[in-house]
Amino acid sequence: MKSIKFASADAIKRLIPQREPFIMVDEIEATDGTHAVSALTIRSDNYFMLPDGTISETGLIEHIAQSCSALMGCLALDQHLSAPPVGLIGEVKRFECMHRPQTGEKVFTTIEFGFTYGNVTIATGESRVDDELIAKSQLKIFMQQ
Repeated sequence: MKSIKFASADAIKRLIPQREPFIMVDEIEATDGTHAVSALTIRSDNYFMLPDGTISETGLIEHIAQSCSALMGCLALDQHLSAPPVGLIGEVKRFECMHRPQTGEKVFTTIEFGFTYGNVTIATGESRVDDELIAKSQLKIFMQQ
């Protein structure tokens, strides 16, 4: 994977169509066209924050989905497109949450694009805090043409 760094809010907004308060990716660390590593620091003002100070499972799914979106945004930049593509989650499969991250923790998510047919891509994501696997899922993503 080539090391790149998109870490500012403006840089992330170039990659994904989501806007505040729903941005669930702070950084893209690296990408190679079919893989990416993203990061999200859990803050107390996060839209998906639960009363116990952790992010909901829905928030983890959204983080994985936006990480996929950021990888697609990187691909769009490589192709000199003017705007990031808009994807819709068509299906969430095999989602497992082993641990919900809490305020102050930094989540690193590895995304891998698999089979693509037409405007449908199958993606897998694994999220970790430090070396601990906290969540994983497979997503079917429909790209708007």
